[in-house]
Amino acid sequence: MSSEHQERQDFLDSSWSKAPENSTDPAPGADRAGAAEVRPNAGTGQIEAGLTLPVLPVRGIVLFPGMVVPLTIGRPAALKLVDSELPENKQLALVTQRDEQLDRPQPSDLFRIGVSAQVLKLIRQPDGVVVLIVQVLRRIALESFVQTEPYLRAVIRSVDTISPPGDDTELQASFNNLRRGALKLLDLSPEIPDQARAALVAVEQPEQLTDLLAGNLGIDLATKQSILEETDLLRRMRMVQEALQRQLEIAELQQKLRKDVEGQFSDTQRRAYLREQLRAIQRELGEEEANSEELADQLRKKLLDAGASETVLAAAEKELKRLSHIPSASPEYSVIVSYVEMLADLPWNKSTQDNTDLERAREILERDHYGLEKVKRRIIEFLAVRKLNPGGRSPILCFLGPPGVGKTSLGQSIADALGRKFTRVSLGGIRDEAEIRGHRRTYIGAMPGRIIQEIRRLGVRNPVMMLDEVDKIGADIRGDPASALLEVLDPRQNNNFVDRYLDVPFDLSQVIFIGTANYVEGIPAPLRDRTEIIAIPGYTETEKLHIAQRYLVPRQVEENGLGADQCRFEEDAIKTIIQEYTYEAGVRDLERKIAAVCRSIAAEIARGIHAEVTVSAGLVRGILGNSARSVREQRLPENLVGVVTGLAYTPTGGDILFIEATKYPGKGGFLLTGQVGDVMRESMQAAYSLVRARAKELEIDPEVFSQSDVHIHVPSGAIQKDGPSAGVAIVTALASLFSNRPVRSDVAMTGEITLRGVVLPIGGLKEKSVAALRAGISEILIPKGNEKDLEDIPLEAKQRLLFRPVQTVDEVLAAALVPQPK
Repeated sequence: MSSEHQERQDFLDSSWSKAPENSTDPAPGADRAGAAEVRPNAGTGQIEAGLTLPVLPVRGIVLFPGMVVPLTIGRPAALKLVDSELPENKQLALVTQRDEQLDRPQPSDLFRIGVSAQVLKLIRQPDGVVVLIVQVLRRIALESFVQTEPYLRAVIRSVDTISPPGDDTELQASFNNLRRGALKLLDLSPEIPDQARAALVAVEQPEQLTDLLAGNLGIDLATKQSILEETDLLRRMRMVQEALQRQLEIAELQQKLRKDVEGQFSDTQRRAYLREQLRAIQRELGEEEANSEELADQLRKKLLDAGASETVLAAAEKELKRLSHIPSASPEYSVIVSYVEMLADLPWNKSTQDNTDLERAREILERDHYGLEKVKRRIIEFLAVRKLNPGGRSPILCFLGPPGVGKTSLGQSIADALGRKFTRVSLGGIRDEAEIRGHRRTYIGAMPGRIIQEIRRLGVRNPVMMLDEVDKIGADIRGDPASALLEVLDPRQNNNFVDRYLDVPFDLSQVIFIGTANYVEGIPAPLRDRTEIIAIPGYTETEKLHIAQRYLVPRQVEENGLGADQCRFEEDAIKTIIQEYTYEAGVRDLERKIAAVCRSIAAEIARGIHAEVTVSAGLVRGILGNSARSVREQRLPENLVGVVTGLAYTPTGGDILFIEATKYPGKGGFLLTGQVGDVMRESMQAAYSLVRARAKELEIDPEVFSQSDVHIHVPSGAIQKDGPSAGVAIVTALASLFSNRPVRSDVAMTGEITLRGVVLPIGGLKEKSVAALRAGISEILIPKGNEKDLEDIPLEAKQRLLFRPVQTVDEVLAAALVPQPK
């Protein structure tokens, strides 16, 4: 229960006539006092005999009657006092504690003389800290303590001042001396506001002036406490006079030193003198810096060693000549040095030698990645062209696929195969084109763009640079980073890339840029035009099983401190994790689940419960709990009327999508829900029109449309959905609804429709087929125009799924709807 005052309550810094301000936020558990003001005529009230008051210890400050002080209360005991006492009693006893370091002072830790104070205002801050604005009333003495928990309470008595008569000559002389000395100190301290003089002049009572000066002069704590405890007014005034005289002597000496220095030195001379003193200090410490000429020579040599071109050398020389005319303390000096050092650090002519052994490259790709045969073949072709034409322009590759399929690690494998250095630059979320092109040197804190910074860090001009998440680049008033990348990724232009900070060309044509993206629509069209997109589909269950056995399990066993003989995973255990606890195109969540199992086993082995563990499917379920798959991720358990399984393509891979339709008596209304976008909304309207137009062929009574309202809903309403590929699924749901024929639950479908009933091709067939395989679908209806894409479907999906190409809606309904019983 204490308050703490920050040690600048001296005469020079007090805010004499300003309203008190809140102090800065205290450290946890601390109570502090802020700046004080003095109000006249305080401390005249009398105290009843035997009065008890709550005691709030203060530390680092002695308070005097007349002061108005903000106290910041942060510790539990002090907060308890505030909550318990202030609603009824606005008076407190404020007493200084002897040891500032004590957080819970006891009665013996407090001085016996303090002050009583009236709470003027209470402010509760959002962090739970309370600020009290208190006015100090008069001196008091603590007679006895009647309570120590949860806060202190004591019986107090008033401490009266022994004062001579008002016409006493010694008293009047002491009063005049104090006022004169204080006014003189104000004259010697120009930083003190003018209101302080008015406050001093307004004080007419010797006791009030004494307390005012004692509370604001820079006096040590013990002396202030002695002044507070002194009851004889004349002796108290003499103590304050002595402290004031010391302050005057210091202020006069400081003013004399200032005048002497100002008289001897001009501003320029003073700067030169101080710089010379700084050099002398650096020489004594062994930290002397090279002069401008020596530094310039070092930078010239460094630039020549780096193999900089004539253009770069000329630009650097222009800056180095300016360096010799600028003082080293000037801000521009450091800007020039930083710029030339950046030029000298760049690898203008330093590169690594490519390893063009294609067999070695194939072995590295096979070692690091399972499957992805088409992707590996394209990478080998890419490396073969580099081998045959080392100086040729390389295409810019962009790996497109859902998260966790190994896009970034493929870039690392390319770098390993070539023997080049690898770096990754994350572009997701950047909105400032200066991140690519750099900042102009006119700005404080300017630096090159991230491309140049990475090249400088690697120290070679031909690394493999992975530009991650190019589909998530933003744009705002600071420019469009995607547009800035156009020059970087154009093989015909990037040999003279000019970063704004460097302001000289740098050849990026030797850098192998590889982009990654999750969603092709997110890549700006001009940027997409400059890259060769290589699609990486999601993994099938069989591929995930092999990846887990070859890579994920050994890695997690090692990272969790286990030996290969201490933790073995059965094949069924891995299959259980894949089938029941993950639903993803990649393998990141699969690895997290394997890591969770390994951690549990590591805990048992560390406690000595087991020496080794073989992980079975039952053990996996025991560790991971209930299946993590939701109903949305699985096929329907039975054939239903008006419910169809569609297929969707998302940035995270493929997914199944249920289309639900229902009708109820109405007047032909049509309601669409489920966060559907404009394109999907139009598909629903087209499907509804198509079903109404074909009512006769579908054996539907035309009157039912005008007598019913239709509601189409796409579950997972929190997820935005759009696109035309759900057209066939919507038509099937409506046809099933009005004909009362169930839809086969083992069939999924995708395709766009026209009002003529033609099924048009769609995109993302690979991802959608993998999603259908995960969900347990056995047959997929696809547009006939997508037959050419079947060669890209994973082999496992081809073996376990029946792909039925359809050209019209009639074929879709014939395959999807359950025949009516005869």
